[in-house]
Amino acid sequence: MRYVESGDLRMSVIGLGTWQFGSREWGYGATYARDVAPAIVRRAIELGVTLIDTAEIYGFGSSERIVGQAIAGHREGIVVATKLVPVLPFPSVVERQARGSLRRLGVTAIDLYQVHFPNPLVSARSTMAPLRSLVAHGLVRHVGVSNYSLRRWRASEQALGHPILTNQVRFSLAAPLPRWELVPYAREEGRAVIAYSPLGQGLLAGHHAPHDPAPADVRRRNRLFRPRALAAAQPLLATLREVAAAHGATSSQVALAWLIAHGNVVAIPGASSITQLEENVAAADLELSGVEMERLSTEAARFEGARAG
Repeated sequence: MRYVESGDLRMSVIGLGTWQFGSREWGYGATYARDVAPAIVRRAIELGVTLIDTAEIYGFGSSERIVGQAIAGHREGIVVATKLVPVLPFPSVVERQARGSLRRLGVTAIDLYQVHFPNPLVSARSTMAPLRSLVAHGLVRHVGVSNYSLRRWRASEQALGHPILTNQVRFSLAAPLPRWELVPYAREEGRAVIAYSPLGQGLLAGHHAPHDPAPADVRRRNRLFRPRALAAAQPLLATLREVAAAHGATSSQVALAWLIAHGNVVAIPGASSITQLEENVAAADLELSGVEMERLSTEAARFEGARAG
């Protein structure tokens, strides 16, 4: 495993996303939540994964509870990251949200507390003020943001008066825009970009043909799985398969390797099974050549352009 260090956070380049833990949107069911999800967390820790990402809204707290139970007794070295919904970012409300997450996670401090998305009706200063208090009182070690532009990320750092070490954004070969602004900023300033949906919610695994129906879960609303997008993605998917074959790897592993090769990027794929988790983690050891990186980047840009056109 390789790691990205930002401040005193040591994050594995492949982390674990837990949106699907206890969430009905993915349709994994009660057995997955009770048995499989905790086993995935424990196996991830065994494999050297240090970043485990959840949110209060995932399964309305169920994901945090599952994570908390699974990490009990394995807290050392683990970066527990969760997120708050900033609908009413008043000090008393945010403190209540943080304490709820602490209780569900079974920890005394949240390593990385992220604002889940920017509230367009609330200034950066008002959003960050209660978080500054949580850091001062030791309930939160570090503040992160999610779905923030570079401009808002910088403004929020100024408002907080501390570095905001991470920005969690949709980033993959199917959504490559963060590589142009956010990633260079992270490298220059010692920050990190956390890539969610790093496999395009499964598109980049290459199992979906242009006329296949959309998956019967949360992805049925994802435009990536509409016929036009699937058709436009075929050259990118073909390149992924070619690079994967050259390395004896899977398309998913190549897609993850492309992300983390940018530097200061951590990918947080979810996992439906321990086997899938192990496949994802193995991507940390896959090194792509400069030519392969360029080929993939070119196809990603073409796909982005085709979707926008």
